[in-house]
Amino acid sequence: MTPFQKHITRRSALLGAAALPFAAASVSPAFAAAEMLGASTAKFNRVKLGSFEVTSLLAGTRTVPEPQSIFGMNATPEEFAEASSTANIPTDKAQFFFTPTVVNTGEKLVLFDTGLNAGGITGALSAAGYSPDQIDTVVLTHMHGDHIGGMMNDGAPTFANADYVTGAAEFNAWDMAGNEGFEANVRPMAEKMTMLDDGGSVASGITAMAAFGHTPGHMAYMLESDGAQLVLGADFANHYVWSLAYPDWEVKFDRDKAMAAQTRRKMLGMMAADKIPFIGYHMPFPAIGYVETRNEGFHYVPASYQMLME
Repeated sequence: MTPFQKHITRRSALLGAAALPFAAASVSPAFAAAEMLGASTAKFNRVKLGSFEVTSLLAGTRTVPEPQSIFGMNATPEEFAEASSTANIPTDKAQFFFTPTVVNTGEKLVLFDTGLNAGGITGALSAAGYSPDQIDTVVLTHMHGDHIGGMMNDGAPTFANADYVTGAAEFNAWDMAGNEGFEANVRPMAEKMTMLDDGGSVASGITAMAAFGHTPGHMAYMLESDGAQLVLGADFANHYVWSLAYPDWEVKFDRDKAMAAQTRRKMLGMMAADKIPFIGYHMPFPAIGYVETRNEGFHYVPASYQMLME
């Protein structure tokens, strides 16, 4: 057989083999189309921070219409539209995320905030491998309903074995003003609650940081372990574009809007300068990222694998 004949024979064999799947497909029965399952995301994300484990929990998410009724209240519709278009996000709706965080220090299991309701937080905890009775300490960054809503479950404490920590200024402000959520969820735990001021310690490596403005005593927390740092930012900034790129834009839910803007600039400037990552309660899940300076504001850079490696 000549080399040319060998080439033709091999080519014919390959073509014949390639045709077999198509031939089989022509006589195989068709399967029913797979069910549409809908958009989804994971319920938890766990990273290493020194010797700590830090787990962000997706305790809820929802689509909210007319976001400029909440963000950029002092911006023109044209400014808001331009900023949104540049970031490839719509102006007619936004996706909200609610992200409590669990920190395992090796000695304590500390939960920061409790979500909108008990079902959301207990479901997210279960997905992450925890149960409510394992929580040693519940830290409340502030008293808005989406942070205290999971503290009680049908009139009983959701975290039966936990003690509680919050900022003294925050508790005192709501204690005097009161509201339905505070009375139902926080006041029953008052006797088990420790009050902190700026610089106070929740546990070794967890330090309170005054971040007032969103509420009268809103607290963020610095985590430090083996030289690594991460900020649990809570609600000092509530959107990854409209709050970071435009920190002076007013936000509906900020009690003191001028102070909140000052806090945003201070916190974002510090994290950008020191390259400290943060978890933001309402950032796109898994809610962990870095901050860069950009123009007159800042830019959010989602974390990738930086904190997954041992």
